Amino acid sequence: MPVLEQVLEKYPQDVKLVFKNFPLKNHSFARPAAIAALAASNQGKFWEFHDLLFKHYSQLNEQQFQRIARDLNLDMDKFEKDQKDPTIQTMIAKDVSEGNKAGVRGTPTVFINGRRLKARNLAGFQALIDKELEKVSERRNR
Repeated sequence: MPVLEQVLEKYPQDVKLVFKNFPLKNHSFARPAAIAALAASNQGKFWEFHDLLFKHYSQLNEQQFQRIARDLNLDMDKFEKDQKDPTIQTMIAKDVSEGNKAGVRGTPTVFINGRRLKARNLAGFQALIDKELEKVSERRNR
């Protein structure tokens, strides 16, 4: 099971996963992939699309995006239209701006309550999450 799923399973009431786009400039299909995933999100299939993108990361191209969309039974007309929606471009630009301000340099980068996670294994997640939960508990008990 992927580590993020393990974290969400271990902390179902305490952890909320927020995904931000940060397509790297040196990756020619990173931005189109982000656009395609957000278009899939409009049909409730973001994570499924996201996971298939990463499964086929070495084969990213427009044909692959179309194949994934068909495999997920997306409404292809809506998918194509949504990829051209300027709202998606705005969302990605906002995510990139926030990432730059937070010091993101590569992907994936993980933050927990604004603190960059260095050890991206389950033990690393647990240590930082537990530390943050302890702070919350201390504040409540004051």
